[in-house]
Amino acid sequence: MAQTAPSRLPNFRNLGVVLRALVLTQLLRLAYGWVQAPGWQVWWQSLLDAAPLYEPVTLSTVLLLYALAPWLERAAYRHAVAAVLALAGLVATAWHSALVHGMGLTLPDTVGHSASVAALVAGVVLCYFNWRHHRLSPALAQARMTALQARIRPHFLYNSLNSVLALLRSQPAQAEAMLHDLADLYRALLADARTLVPLQQELALARAYANIEQQRLGERLRLHWLCDHAPAQALVPPLLLQPLLENAVRHGAEPNPRGADVTLQAVADDSTLLLYVRNTLPPPEVPAQAPHSGNHLALDNIRERLALHFDAEASLRLRQEGGEYEVLVRLPLRLTS
Repeated sequence: MAQTAPSRLPNFRNLGVVLRALVLTQLLRLAYGWVQAPGWQVWWQSLLDAAPLYEPVTLSTVLLLYALAPWLERAAYRHAVAAVLALAGLVATAWHSALVHGMGLTLPDTVGHSASVAALVAGVVLCYFNWRHHRLSPALAQARMTALQARIRPHFLYNSLNSVLALLRSQPAQAEAMLHDLADLYRALLADARTLVPLQQELALARAYANIEQQRLGERLRLHWLCDHAPAQALVPPLLLQPLLENAVRHGAEPNPRGADVTLQAVADDSTLLLYVRNTLPPPEVPAQAPHSGNHLALDNIRERLALHFDAEASLRLRQEGGEYEVLVRLPLRLTS
């Protein structure tokens, strides 16, 4: 029998968690207002009357949970839940007193009622996240991550072997050396798909793949690495850069007799890691390469893995402008401990 994952609070510093919490609290407000005062006109008036208290309490509670997130993650689950409920009640009490006694506003409910409603809403939100944790993660998310990684590994191996075979007759010594490199690369790909890896490890994998393609394409492939100022210990999903680099090679250098410039750039600030993969496109007179299903597989695969690892905090964007194609991956900056 599969073990049940232990209950834990969500990461209140994750953008996806914050957005879900805000949306759910607003839905609860709408539903509670309708139960209290059914009928469109009365319901709408009750929402307006409660807004001066409900909105500040919601936003203040979310901001405090963001600030207290590291402590809440270390605390036992039952203690963390009790702290969140108490926090919501105290915030509602403080805002109720400030609005009534400090600003002279008239509110429809007593301070005790407001504190109770705030704690109840916080409890429902925590129940939702606890349900989501048991229903969607970690078991299903980990299984999905493993399946995604399993799909992209053969794709990587197939294309790498094609590069080696292209050199097998003309340059057998180089082909043999590349096979040894490929064996080392593929061992690296067998790492746990659920575990984030340091950027320096992912860059080493991308460079090794680029070396294989460099042997095949020669001077047609002009590679530029702009990663010296990025934190080497930044955590990224495994096998993130190689598929993007492969797409750049196949759509930039391969179809163009003059070759292409392919650039991999990594930039970081205090909270965000940006990864760029750019390639120059063939001129209009060069016939366009037929679409390859593997390209869409790689991009869709990466998008889904980013969502599973980082929720709404990560994104992948495509841009084509001025004869250049660019892929931008935006990640929250997390460093190995």
